[in-house]
Amino acid sequence: MEISAVIITHNESDRLTGALESLKGVCDEIVVVDSFSNDDTADLARAYGARVFLRVFSDYSSQKNYANSLAACPWILSIDADERLSPELAEEILALKNADKGVVGAYRISRKTWYLGRFITHSGWYPDRKLRLFEKSQAHWQGIIHERLLFNGQAADLKGDLIHYTYRDISDHVMRSNRYSSMLAREMAGTGSVLLITKALFSPAITFLRHYFFKLGFLDGFPGLVIALISAQGTALKYLKALANKSEVHSAGAKR
Repeated sequence: MEISAVIITHNESDRLTGALESLKGVCDEIVVVDSFSNDDTADLARAYGARVFLRVFSDYSSQKNYANSLAACPWILSIDADERLSPELAEEILALKNADKGVVGAYRISRKTWYLGRFITHSGWYPDRKLRLFEKSQAHWQGIIHERLLFNGQAADLKGDLIHYTYRDISDHVMRSNRYSSMLAREMAGTGSVLLITKALFSPAITFLRHYFFKLGFLDGFPGLVIALISAQGTALKYLKALANKSEVHSAGAKR
């Protein structure tokens, strides 16, 4: 099994080193697609021997599908700049490289997230299994944000964790939640105003209850409360921005 590690980046020079270090000796090549970072992300990747390409960012799936198309190996390990292979996961992947492929064409990997000084083991954030190791020819990414991998074939689970160093702090969490809500709002152009208003009124509370109580976020202490509250805020913003977009379109049409 020959594996290309694929990473998309933008201004990740402070975190990319950890990801690249964890890939040493595991993958046959590293492909980095950078969306014209303002820092030295691209140079850092080149220093580690990665093949670096520059591409304007449009959405996550498009960027990742483009990156996958550049991979030279038949298998792809897709990770983010803020993720690292745990030693257990690295050993597991190395064992797979020397084993018979069989019928399995993709592997799900559990992400274990470090946030606000601790690993999050509830809140809907763990085990957070994702298809990340897969045959290039059998899969592609779909979705503007919170993209998911569509795979045709049989998948299996790996035991080792992918360590995820997510938002740098609460401010970073809020900033990205705001940006993501804007991207999601644009996808709702065809949704009726009444439904959007109903969702804006009730979905934030449901989101909070789901993360904090149903997903046992309270067991994650203060970070669990932060996750639930910012998730609820992001849900509210998504629907409110969608409503605002519809209002702007309606106003523009009325002026013509």
